[in-house]
Amino acid sequence: MARRGATVRDDEHAGSGGEGAGTSIAILDAARRLFLDAGYEGVSLEQVGRAAGVSRQTVYNQFGSKDAVFRSVVDRHWETVRTEVAVMLPSPSAEPAEPAEILHGFARALLRFVQGTDQIAFTRLVIAESRHQPWIAEAFYRAGKAPLVAAFAGVLSELTNRRLLCCPHPELAARQFMGLVQEFVIWPHVMRVGGLAEIPDDDTVVEEAVRTFLARYAAHPPG
Repeated sequence: MARRGATVRDDEHAGSGGEGAGTSIAILDAARRLFLDAGYEGVSLEQVGRAAGVSRQTVYNQFGSKDAVFRSVVDRHWETVRTEVAVMLPSPSAEPAEPAEILHGFARALLRFVQGTDQIAFTRLVIAESRHQPWIAEAFYRAGKAPLVAAFAGVLSELTNRRLLCCPHPELAARQFMGLVQEFVIWPHVMRVGGLAEIPDDDTVVEEAVRTFLARYAAHPPG
């Protein structure tokens, strides 16, 4: 039996009999659709198995519980953007890009993630379910925003060490920059706020976020 909380990567070495990586992916795809449609409480392992074309026992063999299925769905959801941001850290031997270029790249990575995934729907799900299942919000945060903040703070710290930025508190600065972008590309849609046509276009949001950030954290010229 796969251990509780196994992810797709863990299941790549699962046994034969149709219970390998391909089955895990099918299960997670089916579970994602069900969770987003019916919420956490409205989904059972039997429903997941039926939607994935496998038995409930196969789902249990792969993941061990509905909690573990949900955690794996969330981990897979965040995987692409985590990987993209993690590789932004400048190599010690390489000349880093200009801060403005790195900030633009990070903002664009956030935009691609929000627009290319179910991030808005997942955020609504987490808000709705975490009132009764607080661990859901924690799992969502730990799988996604926490590592994004840590990776981007590492980038800002390295740029500060190289005197290309002046961020005395890199994690705070990372959260501030993310907020400048997310305020416009996530929360109005999550809250279904009216007047969405008044929201600036993505290019304007990114450009103004970069300018605002650099106005505060640009490196001081040598005195």
